[in-house]
Amino acid sequence: MQVLLNTDPHTDGRQSIAEYLEATVTEALGHYGERIIRVEAHLSDANSAAKANTDEIHCTMQARVVGLDPVVVRERASTAHQAIHGAVGKLERALSSALGKHDQRPNTRYE
Repeated sequence: MQVLLNTDPHTDGRQSIAEYLEATVTEALGHYGERIIRVEAHLSDANSAAKANTDEIHCTMQARVVGLDPVVVRERASTAHQAIHGAVGKLERALSSALGKHDQRPNTRYE
């Protein structure tokens, strides 16, 4: 599974944030194995550096899953680490639901 981090110019995209993202995603979603091709996170500062406000960091996270449409979640928090952590939790629940529904579909064959 490939894990990518994208940031806007107002958000710090340090190596430590990228490493935290990869470790958090791998721990939470690693059990899906080859079913997840890529997880991409987009971090942005909603208010830029000029305005200090709570819940200013937005994290949009997208998972590309074999055989399904991409699964997308969003989280807002006061820090990048909190936003990533919250988005990964939401993504894990969304993937569980999407894959569970996909796996339960009957195999319909017309003969």
